[in-house]
Amino acid sequence: MAIPVTALFGAIHGVLNVALAIGVTRARAQSNIFLGTGDNESLLLASRRHGNNTEYVPLALLLLLVAELAGGGATALYALGTALTVGRVLHAIGVGSKPSPLRAIGAVLTWVAIVGAGIYGLLASMH
Repeated sequence: MAIPVTALFGAIHGVLNVALAIGVTRARAQSNIFLGTGDNESLLLASRRHGNNTEYVPLALLLLLVAELAGGGATALYALGTALTVGRVLHAIGVGSKPSPLRAIGAVLTWVAIVGAGIYGLLASMH
């Protein structure tokens, strides 16, 4: 069975995750801190950008996959995947600025994608 929506967003988020990981690696090299974050704010922010992304994206992609396999429509699935992607990018940009509307919008879009994909998958599985 083809899963073009999940494949697309999985690929996008794989690249995003590696980009965020590179940010951590650069911050580690610049700070000469190779375990933990010490008291280096730049390293802490890079680490949290990557960590937060890593905490949320797998669940979102899994629920998107479930919804797609359950027969969810492409338009809704692309909308959920787009919300996730925009949310993760905005959140990463917003980490570190206080207060951060981008971070808040990014978090909300991520939650909408997760809850939306979960509900959509449940409803699609009932048909």
